[in-house]
Amino acid sequence: MKVLILGGTRFLGRALVEEGLKRGHELTLFNRGTNQATFPEVEQLIGDRNGDLSLLKNRQWDAVMDTCGFVPSQLEKMAAVLGANIQHYTYISSISVYKDWIPEQISEDYHLQTIEADQLKAVEEGAVSPYEHYGALKVLCEAEAEKQWPGCVLQVRAGQLVGAFDYADRLPYWVQRVAQGGKVLVPGRPNRPVQLIDVKDIAAWVFDMAERRKAGTFNVTGPDEKITMEKLLNTCMNEANSKCEWVWVDEAFLKDHKVQPWTDMPLWIPEHYPLEGETEPWRGSFSINIEKAVDAGLSFRPLEETIREVYGWMQTRNESSLNAGISRERELEILEALVPKG
Repeated sequence: MKVLILGGTRFLGRALVEEGLKRGHELTLFNRGTNQATFPEVEQLIGDRNGDLSLLKNRQWDAVMDTCGFVPSQLEKMAAVLGANIQHYTYISSISVYKDWIPEQISEDYHLQTIEADQLKAVEEGAVSPYEHYGALKVLCEAEAEKQWPGCVLQVRAGQLVGAFDYADRLPYWVQRVAQGGKVLVPGRPNRPVQLIDVKDIAAWVFDMAERRKAGTFNVTGPDEKITMEKLLNTCMNEANSKCEWVWVDEAFLKDHKVQPWTDMPLWIPEHYPLEGETEPWRGSFSINIEKAVDAGLSFRPLEETIREVYGWMQTRNESSLNAGISRERELEILEALVPKG
């Protein structure tokens, strides 16, 4: 196929490029050229999807893979240039489209987030970051893509992507912390479920679907077997050949000590108390239903392989700090607070 990838140099886009090259497809990248990853054998068009799209005019591609659409106007502008010159459009959306993650086994027909007209206008005008309404904007982008290319859009509601070059650092935090050894502060219970998917697995599935011109909306996370937080940590310890003691800390204790879910403690969303603005805990956050995608051929590599690759990549990074996770000093404070005084 001739494939246009919007993005293609950082994380998921990079994995898509590598998968496409492996399969022998003819790839074109359209991006701002601001990231380090380069593929000299691939045509790269430098541009900004918010600005001049003339480089895409009068070109034909069998498939487009959109990794970076945040607001519906971007999809509308892209369609004005590409129009009927493409056969298939993959839009990378998110499980953040769902109104909440309260029930378990949320499927693709669960209710979605909404956004007010004035809020959308503020985003479109640049007064508000799109990340403030991330899920609701993804809903609108999905609808815009389907409007522009009806019946030809693969909507990928992606969960937590992991792998090398993951600078969000949610899994990398745990890999690095476990590699350091010692007592490790861990939120909640050992059997707390975790869902994540290797970026290479999602890239392979997207190409499978594009090659067959398959459309529709799919939850895409994983794996198809239960992973607990304890299993994840033990796998990290085995791959890093470290020695750790897991200190499982009650969620209420962490809340009282102002330890923030997801940012201070990556891959943790409380099971027993609601987040700010919610009335119920998000127990379904790591039990998203992926049966539809699995039935469509989604498959998963072993967790050990993913952890091994992340661990190897972490040792090549120059950054002294991560973009997620509690500091070691703060972790020690919390651990010390667990010990009764006197």
